[in-house]
Amino acid sequence: MRDAGFNGTAPYVAGDAGVDTMQGFHPSSLPPDAEIGPGRTRITARSRDLVRNNGWASGAVAKEIDGIIGSSFRPFFKPDWRALELSPEWAKEFKEVLGARWRTYADDPRKFADTTRTQTIPQMFGTAYRSYLVEGEGIGLVGWKPSRPFHTTLRIVDPDLLSNPSDGPDTQFLRGGIDLTRDGAAWAYNFRQGHPNSQWVEGNPFQWKRIRREARTGRPQVIHFFDKLRDGQTRGVSRLAPIVEKLRMEDHYSKVELQAAVINAVLAAFIKSPMGPEVVDEMFEENGGDGFLKMQAERMQFYNQNSIRLGGSRVSMLYPNDEIGMVQTARPAAQFADFEAAVLRNVASGLGISYEQLASDWSKTNYSSARAAMIEIWRGWTSRRVAFAQGFCQPFVMAWLEEQIMDGHIELPKGAPDFYANWSAYSRAKWIGPGKGFVDPVKEAQAAAMRVALGMSTLEDEAAELTGTDFADNIEQIEREISIMPEGTLHPIRESFAKLIGHNATQQFSPED
Repeated sequence: MRDAGFNGTAPYVAGDAGVDTMQGFHPSSLPPDAEIGPGRTRITARSRDLVRNNGWASGAVAKEIDGIIGSSFRPFFKPDWRALELSPEWAKEFKEVLGARWRTYADDPRKFADTTRTQTIPQMFGTAYRSYLVEGEGIGLVGWKPSRPFHTTLRIVDPDLLSNPSDGPDTQFLRGGIDLTRDGAAWAYNFRQGHPNSQWVEGNPFQWKRIRREARTGRPQVIHFFDKLRDGQTRGVSRLAPIVEKLRMEDHYSKVELQAAVINAVLAAFIKSPMGPEVVDEMFEENGGDGFLKMQAERMQFYNQNSIRLGGSRVSMLYPNDEIGMVQTARPAAQFADFEAAVLRNVASGLGISYEQLASDWSKTNYSSARAAMIEIWRGWTSRRVAFAQGFCQPFVMAWLEEQIMDGHIELPKGAPDFYANWSAYSRAKWIGPGKGFVDPVKEAQAAAMRVALGMSTLEDEAAELTGTDFADNIEQIEREISIMPEGTLHPIRESFAKLIGHNATQQFSPED
């Protein structure tokens, strides 16, 4: 084999056409939409099937959704009062009122925020994230329902409905159902009014409706979130795409092993006749097989009259010269566990989680390795949470805030900057999801207190990261609990808090607390 850069034709082995190991490896270099478009429907269908029927895929998707979105994914409003040139006192009051109204809206059990009235806002965010994970993109339509208490609504849309009108081919300014400007920006989306493979009439699958990305005021109308990996990419591809083949192979192999084990268990024993092929052939040659057939009839009659049972009952009698044979149960194969573990490590790496988390196998894990795995996983999940919050959730919050301001539910102070010109500053928020959790609660709580004491973090950040709670809400609840405690119990609490953070916290409390 030639060495690239010396006897080869290129400085890099990857670019050398004469390297033996690269023979036949000639992938095409295509624009992003040409790579994704032709196979996207098949990739999506296969990913959905695996999530429906493969336990590892289903569990991996559920774990990521639970870790990033959880049950109460919500914004912690932080208006940029410096950019707006307003006071911090106004910002505090503004975010408290806004937070209260958002909770009333998002968690309403009547589900008025959902256009279809089937989910609350956190549940819809979870559905959108699941669509992004399995199908490559999350799509939402921001609606307006004057008859509802809050007029702004959200509908999560099946990505299959986003397509070119009349199923036409892609063009320079229309790709994957998205109308593009000369700059390559999406300005409108074309939605099929019914799924093409629907078994009932839910809309005309041969009609399309074009919806602009934004209204004239800039209000979001279509929210489209996906991972843009290359310049010019307009549609997303399933995050499961790189591991579909491995999961399929593992699924097939495990089924074969399970079937073999079941067969071995069912056929635990058999009756072995002393007659070999030569004897049978001789009996057939002598009298046309009458002797053999007569013997088989006698054996059948014998066993019908003398039933043989295993699993609790003895074998009392066998036909002369018959023997009992036992099936050797050597399944699953010795290499099955190693093969499955190798495949699951590949799958876990592709999804950005640990093998232990995917397989729920913590048998070889200690505190240090569990902690290291949690840090690596959390770094990736934090990045995806921020990206999803900014790309999907925040535009919807902006649309909802416009309603609150324009309808007078929330008033801006006199002389405040124009809302539309400073929309993002007014709606700025930090999104809080499930907490990281604890491997060792005592050690990690002490570490959090030390980070706060050294100025490396804040109580707000620690509460959000470790427990997924709002520090301000926690303090309010603690104040209420302290106010109803019996006299004499406050002093131990203050002393414990002081020891935890490393300084005399009792000085922060007044006798009236």
